[in-house]
Amino acid sequence: MKGYTKPLLLIFLVLLVDQASKVWVKTNMFLGQEFKILGDWFIIHFTENNGMAFGLEFGGEFGKLALSLFRVIAVAGIGYGLHYLIKRKYHRGLILNVALIFAGALGNIIDSVFYGVIYDYETLFHGRVVDMLYFPIVNSHFPSWFPIWGGEELVFFRPVFNIADTAISIGVIAILVFQKTYFKEEVNDEIGINNETVED
Repeated sequence: MKGYTKPLLLIFLVLLVDQASKVWVKTNMFLGQEFKILGDWFIIHFTENNGMAFGLEFGGEFGKLALSLFRVIAVAGIGYGLHYLIKRKYHRGLILNVALIFAGALGNIIDSVFYGVIYDYETLFHGRVVDMLYFPIVNSHFPSWFPIWGGEELVFFRPVFNIADTAISIGVIAILVFQKTYFKEEVNDEIGINNETVED
């Protein structure tokens, strides 16, 4: 179990917070209800989506089933990748960020696979993902001279999301930002192998 403790603990904590927040919203709020946490900047807004992260859709019954099955396969792949990284002793930061991505993906899978059955509104694999975090920090209008959207409403950040989406986003962004650090050892190992080959 050496090397697995922190990633597994991180996955457990993300899943716990994600599912606890979703269950609370699902059982204590009605769809579309909202209340303000920090004025108009941070709002708990109960919504559900049939599709991907941040409310993006992948339409139709078949599309929903296909997306749910794809999620299960993707999470299995990420889980195997995480196991591989731990066994090969990759950079700890990379491992923890992949664990974040795995936990977030698994959190949303629980919704889409089981929530329809648990809350008695759909069949297995046809549940809806619960979202509630809304940060409309900028709520204004595009200037009239602005191309295409001139005069239309401008809201940033418009999508409503959840803890699982947040974990995935943090994991992906961190890997992109710190990729040189995370993969430096691998590059050095390859250089070393190549040098040995040249010397031979």
